Amino acid sequence: MRPLYSISLILLLASIHVSAQLYTPKFDLQGHRGSRGLLPENTIPAFLLALDSGVTTIELDLAITKDRQIVVSHEPWMSSVICLQADGTPIREKDEKKFNIYQMNYSEVKEFDCGSKGHEKFPQQKKLKISKPLLRDVIIAVEDHIRSFTQYEVDYNIEIKSNEQGDNRFHPTPKEFSDLVFNLLNEYLPMERVVIQSFDFRVLKYWHETYPDVRLAALVENKRSVEANLKDLGFKPAVYSPYFLLLSKNEVQYLQRQMIRVIPWTVNEVSDMKKVRDLGVDGFITDYPDRASKLGLGIRRKL
Repeated sequence: MRPLYSISLILLLASIHVSAQLYTPKFDLQGHRGSRGLLPENTIPAFLLALDSGVTTIELDLAITKDRQIVVSHEPWMSSVICLQADGTPIREKDEKKFNIYQMNYSEVKEFDCGSKGHEKFPQQKKLKISKPLLRDVIIAVEDHIRSFTQYEVDYNIEIKSNEQGDNRFHPTPKEFSDLVFNLLNEYLPMERVVIQSFDFRVLKYWHETYPDVRLAALVENKRSVEANLKDLGFKPAVYSPYFLLLSKNEVQYLQRQMIRVIPWTVNEVSDMKKVRDLGVDGFITDYPDRASKLGLGIRRKL
């Protein structure tokens, strides 16, 4: 159910929306899984820190539970890298897919601790005992933080993680997955603040046909040409989002001539941020939005 707001709060939200549209910078700084370099990924604290770090978009991933709850999670299982069982027992890599989120109700999912272990690739990441949140709860927390503190609306770049091999095993089919996501987002957010991204072009094609007003981002990690990937997709997405090392200045210019924004992933080192920025991209996705903000990227005007 959509929460009820007072008239004064509605007017405040309207003023925030108008101001955000007026002062949204051309460069879109996106916090990858919130701010994974600093706090456990895809958790509410990580998203709130991303807001405080100056992002213009929060980036996140989705999985579906057995009882059809939408969980914010990069994998559709409990990753051995970051998660512990409810009693603190580690999860072995060879067993992690047995902890299949699609075969658990959310009451079971939330018992896993996916923050205390930390992540060896992110030594700055603060350890927290925390579970995977529901998408609904993330949106409520982010929107409350916007109203109460940052006073600047951000977009949501939401990845639907699926592939043909995982259909009905680790996640629903693209249609069911997408419809679940759209219905929840449509209840809590204006869709102009949403981008749906996926490596699975089946997902993007479904959204393009079924929800044509929603912006779409084509995630790419292959070495094929831009033209070949766009031909495979069959339409021009709002955003082309490749691994940053696969991107050239000529490709950036080609895409922008097609009125396609270019937002590569995942750019973490300051030296790489500078190089990618100099390619003329429209933004990038990073685990360290604080580093990008220090370069003057994603700077926002307060209300």
